[in-house]
Amino acid sequence: MKITSLIQRLGTALVASVVAAGALAADPLNVTGDKFRQLEELLPTPNTYRAASGAPGHEYWQQQADYDIRVSLDDSKQRITASETITYTNNSPDTLRYLWVQLDQNRFKPNSAGNLARPTVMDPAMPDTVSFRSFRAEMVSKDFKGGYDITKVADARGKPLQHAIVDTGLRIDLPQPLKSGDKVTFQIDWEFNIIEQKALNGRSGWEFFERDGNYLYELAQWFPRMAAYNDVSGWQNKQFLGRGEFALEFGDYRVAIEVPADHVVASTGVLQNPEEVLTRTQRQRLEKARTAKKPVMIITKEEALENEKSKSSDRKTWVFEAENVRDFAWASSRKFLWDAQGYKKGGTDTMAMSFYPEEGTPLWDKYSTEAIIHTMEVYNRYSFDYPYPTSISVNGPVGGMEYPMITFNGPRPEIDEEDRSKRTYSRRTKYGLISVIIHEVGHNYYPMIINSDERQWTWMDEGLNTYVQYLAEQEWEEKYPSRRGDARKIIEYMKSENQVPIMTNSESILQFGNNAYGKPATALNILRESVMGRELFDFAFREYAQRWKFKRPMPADFFRTMEDASGMDLDWFWRGWFYTTDNVDISLDAVRHYTVGTKNPDVEGPWKREQFEAQPESVTPQKNRNMSRLVDIKPELGDFYNEHDEFDVSNADRNSYQSMLKGLEDWEKDLLAVEHNVYVLDFSNIGGLVMPLFLQLNYEDGTSEELRIPAEIWARNPAQTSKMIVRDKGKILRSVVLDPHWETADVNPDNNHYPRKIIKSRLELFKQEKSRNLMKDWQAELEKDDE
Repeated sequence: MKITSLIQRLGTALVASVVAAGALAADPLNVTGDKFRQLEELLPTPNTYRAASGAPGHEYWQQQADYDIRVSLDDSKQRITASETITYTNNSPDTLRYLWVQLDQNRFKPNSAGNLARPTVMDPAMPDTVSFRSFRAEMVSKDFKGGYDITKVADARGKPLQHAIVDTGLRIDLPQPLKSGDKVTFQIDWEFNIIEQKALNGRSGWEFFERDGNYLYELAQWFPRMAAYNDVSGWQNKQFLGRGEFALEFGDYRVAIEVPADHVVASTGVLQNPEEVLTRTQRQRLEKARTAKKPVMIITKEEALENEKSKSSDRKTWVFEAENVRDFAWASSRKFLWDAQGYKKGGTDTMAMSFYPEEGTPLWDKYSTEAIIHTMEVYNRYSFDYPYPTSISVNGPVGGMEYPMITFNGPRPEIDEEDRSKRTYSRRTKYGLISVIIHEVGHNYYPMIINSDERQWTWMDEGLNTYVQYLAEQEWEEKYPSRRGDARKIIEYMKSENQVPIMTNSESILQFGNNAYGKPATALNILRESVMGRELFDFAFREYAQRWKFKRPMPADFFRTMEDASGMDLDWFWRGWFYTTDNVDISLDAVRHYTVGTKNPDVEGPWKREQFEAQPESVTPQKNRNMSRLVDIKPELGDFYNEHDEFDVSNADRNSYQSMLKGLEDWEKDLLAVEHNVYVLDFSNIGGLVMPLFLQLNYEDGTSEELRIPAEIWARNPAQTSKMIVRDKGKILRSVVLDPHWETADVNPDNNHYPRKIIKSRLELFKQEKSRNLMKDWQAELEKDDE
């Protein structure tokens, strides 16, 4: 029998004994193995709408809502007046007696639940303080007359419909139940005051520029939108409190936007009347941009500055149409510069465009449109080809927000304090702009096309999108300063006591950025790089995107698809990372070195003596070394045992050994002759989150090797486990490192070394002061933008 086979048998026998010993020490409440319990008890039962594989079922359905809207912008009052006709198609098998419509602007009513339930955040150590920003929001919202003024709710013939407004929701009671397969058309007229975005921190609003006395508007959540109705939760009519975003239906839009004649409008959809709103030169530039190798200026800086001075009293109407989108947003200002470049590859044929005020140069003109195209280039590979005809980035007051075909992005250059006629930008501003554009344009894939329920599960759009954003950032340049995605970036959050599971409703999340963006993005990156491998993960992730393109997935659909397409049981991963607040803290407790005992007394006796003599002598024998002893005075008291110690071998020992050999089979005798080094590594799971064991084995001959052990090693005892490693006689371990490449987000790398490693750091000295002013730091912390 080959020696390798003998070693395998030896390994199997010893591992079984080690695992059995661990199982005996298992939790008396019998939670052993709970980390690997299947998720079927938590996930909804598969049905004809959603298959067990994670794919849409053969009877999957979703509703459709089509809109015809006319809207007018009052630039003197910052007010919207609009009218819409909605055609709603009931594709569900259910009969509907009423419809729900979202009234998100009502969040800005003084008595809205979102306003009244918003807590005041104050430093417990400084209870009499509040930030300027927070107090300003309270002062502005106190007097601001926000929310919809609904002036009409009527059927297609103009007959009033009975309805009820419930905070940010509108219930329309249908005169006749809407049966499966039928349509209903109705009208809503409304007005509202646009918020000052910087004051009330909404996802849209206006910004005023004192330099030239002009406004820039970004309009989103501006029209009453159909709430989603689906097979999992029925009507998604949770109130809009400000954090949980949207659950919407796909449909076709025709929107006519009336604005001052010198305004430029950027919008979801395709412009239908360019001859009426653009000059011939602008139209020619747009045509040139379609095949250009770099962005082409449609409206130059000089032209934008002239527009700023115009203040025309005339009006123009821009008409846009969009097919199969779930929302519609737009921006308008006389301040816009406009550049564009076509992007055509695979199934994508689109126009990438950027709109920004002169204050956005010299940053936006260099990076915005390039970032749009780069985003599509990367996301197309990992998801699907971008299907829409335009992709727009707008610079305005909103820090970062996404809508179909259009995104609002915030960073601008700073004024040079030494020469205020010049602008410069910091490293943080540059990469902040590139990252926010990648992130927001990426949202066109998640959730604008893969239409997850943002009101309920923020991570399904923010987390998945932040993961692909990380991939796109890393393809921008080497050592790109990504905020999220790398395992080490999430460690501080994973150690925090102030967290909830990823599978938490949006309004109940404690640390929004870390929970909904950072942790799921990091989890997916770890799954790709360290658990599944890139090829397998990418195939499964793209399969999810392809399956649920223009459909509404739920968490179970994602989990099941990733397992179905990869052939891997990942329930332990979803359970640990998404359903708990456990962290990764695996300790390498001990490394035990064995060689195989031969049982031959002539070999074992000298070996035992050598081990004994290698032990340090204890203190008492050292001090008694020159003591006078009785046997030395009376030698006649000595006998055989004084001449031979416990390690000397007797004939009886040899006879016993020969007798034992007769009872062994040949392969068992061969095992006793193995001279390999056997190591048993002991691990404990302190953090509770089971993960694979990634080991770096460093040998005394200067060589190293890496060993990757799957997470299933914890299956029988998730608290403690051991692993045997058998190596050749000359391979003597010098040290072992657990997670040497920081792959698992282990919160305590100090216990990942054996022998333990001395930790190097810096001791920072400071001059003690009588008191510390924490106000400035506290305010800065409060005002951090999660996104």
